Amino acid sequence: MAFLQCDFFSEVLGLSCSMNVILPQQTNNQIGMESRAAGKKHPTLYLLHGLSDDHTTWMRRTSIERYVAPLGLAVVMPAVHRSFYTDMARGYRYWTFISQELPAICRSFFPLSDKREDNFVAGLSMGGYGAFKLALSCPDQFAAGASLSGAVGRGVLGDSKRNPEFENIFGDLDQIKGSRNDLFHLAEQVSKSDGPKPKLFQCVGTEDFLYQENVEFKEYLERLGLDLTYEEGPGIHEWGYWDKMIQKVLAWLPLKGAGD
Repeated sequence: MAFLQCDFFSEVLGLSCSMNVILPQQTNNQIGMESRAAGKKHPTLYLLHGLSDDHTTWMRRTSIERYVAPLGLAVVMPAVHRSFYTDMARGYRYWTFISQELPAICRSFFPLSDKREDNFVAGLSMGGYGAFKLALSCPDQFAAGASLSGAVGRGVLGDSKRNPEFENIFGDLDQIKGSRNDLFHLAEQVSKSDGPKPKLFQCVGTEDFLYQENVEFKEYLERLGLDLTYEEGPGIHEWGYWDKMIQKVLAWLPLKGAGD
């Protein structure tokens, strides 16, 4: 595998940004790790960070490079700060950045497939919200989305301790329901659509403070009849759990080989 630390300029944000990228490399002589690459363009996982993290955290706290090496899968890990993957009411257009500009930039830099069946998104906590938001908002771009301990419920946005911050992000919090920032609304829209529907993976620890919200969203997805794989078990909101579960996400991904 190749690991790249990439600094670049975003026209959408109007500022310099950072991302870490893992690229597949076919090797035969590495000791202790199998690594492969198939085809000319790589299937890609956009791996999203949580509220207090950045683009380096998945690499620092898990063995994600080792886990993806035998899969021939590229991984893009961008920084979006505390934006909730949203075009902020008072801030920057991180939704437009993550959903439109970033994939285009990555494909201009690296040999990444633009085929829907080769593109996936996953994330933890705030990144779980972002992953489901991308998969449900852009089902023509992503074949699958995975949320690990995701902030997927409406209740987390009603946390009065964080209201000032969430108002900077979303604006009037009473207007979230039924909007493009409401995962329940997005899931309903996808379920009614005649277009493609992403596969979804959702997991949460039973001792996680987001557990009940995850159960409620899981039950809603099931009522809509969307393709959901759900897993819960002992665990709190911490990296030991996410390191274990990202391996299950990778095993679940509908990888069909590289692009062209």
